Amino acid sequence: MTGYEEYEKSLKILGIVSRFTADDLKNNYLKLSKKYHPDMPQGDAQKFKELNEAYKMIQKYIKSYRFGVDEKDFYEQNPFLKKGTDWFYDF
Repeated sequence: MTGYEEYEKSLKILGIVSRFTADDLKNNYLKLSKKYHPDMPQGDAQKFKELNEAYKMIQKYIKSYRFGVDEKDFYEQNPFLKKGTDWFYDF
């Protein structure tokens, strides 16, 4: 399995289907870890292990992600702040 295939598998395990924030990732992880924890009535040790490995992989990706700091990258991440796209700026 390639690195990207492992990344995609990790996203699927964590229930991430599109753009996400670190908070989204953490919330999904916490929800699923409660569900699959071996001490829970319907827990599953194997799924819990896979979940932890997937979470660690995505966290590593996030921590090593290189952010762009130019104007174009800023507005791609924050399109609602761009002048002319918000009624407030039209006055």
